[in-house]
Amino acid sequence: MKKYSALYVMMVPVIAYFLVFAYYPLVKGLQTSFQDYKLMGDRPYVGFANYSAVLHDSLFWEAVINTLVIGGGILCFSFVAPLVIALSLNEVLRTWFKKAAQMILYVPHLLSWVVVGGIWIFMLSPDSGIINMILVHVFHMKPINFMADSGWARWILILLATWKEMGYTCILFLAGIVSINPSLYEAARMDGATRWKQLIYVTIPQLSNTMKVVFLLNTLGILRIFDEVFILRNPTIAAKVDVLMMYTFQKGILEIQLGPAAAASFFILLLTLAMTLVVRRITRFDEV
Repeated sequence: MKKYSALYVMMVPVIAYFLVFAYYPLVKGLQTSFQDYKLMGDRPYVGFANYSAVLHDSLFWEAVINTLVIGGGILCFSFVAPLVIALSLNEVLRTWFKKAAQMILYVPHLLSWVVVGGIWIFMLSPDSGIINMILVHVFHMKPINFMADSGWARWILILLATWKEMGYTCILFLAGIVSINPSLYEAARMDGATRWKQLIYVTIPQLSNTMKVVFLLNTLGILRIFDEVFILRNPTIAAKVDVLMMYTFQKGILEIQLGPAAAASFFILLLTLAMTLVVRRITRFDEV
């Protein structure tokens, strides 16, 4: 204790921060989920009534389906697209082009969803959007109101989320590629391996640990999708894009039903933990 006393003292503010701003709200939320919680007056305990109300709410199950569809799409595209780009950039011999491409890809990650949403709402506009201008003048098609078409809504959310975070994930993959021992490539070349075979038998297997980390991080974010839905949704497409976090927001903030909102949030927590455990088991994450 005496030897490491300074380190323990330095840990006190960190522990206090998590106790006050993370674990206390978590415990308070759990308590609220068992109450008929009102902003004023009595807050009687109602047992599992809030959980039962959420499970019997059709909007909750619609939100579950939307979350799994949109989150699953983001999980797949946000994993594959950056990996392909990172592997492609690794084959580029000109350093200036590689650095410029990384910078351009990384810029959207720095922008908030408010900015990104505004940009793409303008670009997808049926009147003056550049996408519809291309469709009309180049492909001679009728303009599409992307943001009011429920058939396009989920795809737009998936592709925009992939585009926004692609640069960040791509840098993670490139960092993993840089850490690969060059002697492995030398040995492969001596055995007559082509660039394609070096990619298949050296680069990708050596990236397995990085791929596990990225996949797990993306999995943790599936059920926490909110910002992009809040910015891009409208009443026309709400039924196809409202996810679990949006359901919780509507119950807790808009309808002031804090008990059901807290119950729904704990369902999200439990589902996230279950998905994380499944992914850890499938990917053998502990063997990284």
